[in-house]
Amino acid sequence: MISGSTTSGVVTSGSTTTGGGGGGGGGGGGGVLAQAASVAIVSVTTIGLGSLRKPRKDAARIMTEPPSHIPGKASRRAPAPQPPEPGLNIVSTPIGNLRDITLRALDALAGADRILAEDTRVARKLMDAYGISGKVLPYHDHNGAKVRPEIMEALEAGERIVLVSDAGTPLISDPGYKLVREAVEAGHPVRALPGASALLTGLAAAGLPSDAFFFAGFLPPRTGTRKNRLKEMASIPGTLVFYESGPRLAASLADISSVLGEREAVVARELTKKFEEFRRGPVADLANVYAENGAPRGEITLLIGPGDGAERASIDIDAELLALIPGLGVKGAATKIADATGLNKRELYARAQMIKDGKA
Repeated sequence: MISGSTTSGVVTSGSTTTGGGGGGGGGGGGGVLAQAASVAIVSVTTIGLGSLRKPRKDAARIMTEPPSHIPGKASRRAPAPQPPEPGLNIVSTPIGNLRDITLRALDALAGADRILAEDTRVARKLMDAYGISGKVLPYHDHNGAKVRPEIMEALEAGERIVLVSDAGTPLISDPGYKLVREAVEAGHPVRALPGASALLTGLAAAGLPSDAFFFAGFLPPRTGTRKNRLKEMASIPGTLVFYESGPRLAASLADISSVLGEREAVVARELTKKFEEFRRGPVADLANVYAENGAPRGEITLLIGPGDGAERASIDIDAELLALIPGLGVKGAATKIADATGLNKRELYARAQMIKDGKA
């Protein structure tokens, strides 16, 4: 049984009070919050999944046999188990809850000639839970160049090869791109078996626009390079999705606020696990909450709502360029506006040149 509870924390002038049994402590004064004129609400939703029972000893049979053999009501016309076909099979695995494995994934793991895993110990735990045995070999960034030739030979021989990551969908901030690329170029069949993904799980429950989004993986660890990367994404008309570590979360949120301005944000933590949590609020407020409370534990998916264009609309680009060109020149003026707004530098340069030439 899934139980849910919601609490709200009111963040104002660098302090937080919480109702019920909920969310984190307050900001430590100063910065954006100290200057805020309004009270911002940071909502925290925690979903407790309860104590998950271990899979049954005969889970492998139940999960891979046709539904006519599964206890309960099931259609006898449902498809039978589907062993993987020869080629490279990209298989998604659970991101926290073992019950999120798919029937096709279990079929693939059980029928593979060899399984390539980011961490063989993690893969073995999943396979053991469902009574699956098989040949599991390591494949990761450190050994990829060495083992890919052997994998290509196995594909050439018609083997059924499965690639898994530690959690979620391989290649999404995980190893596998170079292997898939080589397999495709060599003409070997490559197919993906869909399943769990922290990116899509977080997006679906965040409450932010999902019609257009941009996934950027992990932001750079250093502030300077992180801000430069964020500037490149400032004008993207959609929700931004990142993976982040607990120790870097507060700093990343602060840089996002600094570069992208005030936007809605959601911190999705420990998705599908017992202590799954969503924190929602203005990005600057969330930055202060995590700065005060310390680094959270667990896997984090960070989602930033799209800008409404206000930060750029408030700037008269032509007027700014006209004012900056005499002192900075065409290139310098374009660069300064690009850094401040995230707009395309080349387009700004062309516009600045037209203004300088009197053609605007």
